[in-house]
Amino acid sequence: MDEPRNTSANAPVTAAPAVPAPAPPATAPYADADGVPAAVGGRTSISEQAVAKVAAIAARAVPGVLTLGNPSGRALGAVRDAVGGTNATSGVHVEVGEREVAVDISLVAAYGNALTVVANNVRAAVYGAVEELVGLRVVEVNVEISDVHLPTDPPAPVPVSGAKAV
Repeated sequence: MDEPRNTSANAPVTAAPAVPAPAPPATAPYADADGVPAAVGGRTSISEQAVAKVAAIAARAVPGVLTLGNPSGRALGAVRDAVGGTNATSGVHVEVGEREVAVDISLVAAYGNALTVVANNVRAAVYGAVEELVGLRVVEVNVEISDVHLPTDPPAPVPVSGAKAV
């Protein structure tokens, strides 16, 4: 019991390592504790054109979809593209309500694809994209396959960038 004790007088002084306090979670302005934005006053209006573009982009990304629209509409679109105009929503018609939307899509499928599979894949892609990106409930997506492009058909005219009518 006669052993020397370690006291503050003869012990080296060591400080406990400083541990930074955890940063509070980053939240969006007007968000609750979970980071979910709280309802803030105001009204949001989403145009039919915006919804139609989202639906058109989703439909064009589906394998087996050659183009949107019907054959006569494509010919008119090729003329419009040649003179510098574009219509990203050709073949797509939407009806937008306050909380719901209905989509009609007309398309040309590439030969060799099961048409019902293409239609179902377009329907699923449009449902997903519109509900996720627009935030409206999709009540229906009607798909019309107006034509099938055969490998022997001449290719669809490709618009020349910057071409203008003289």
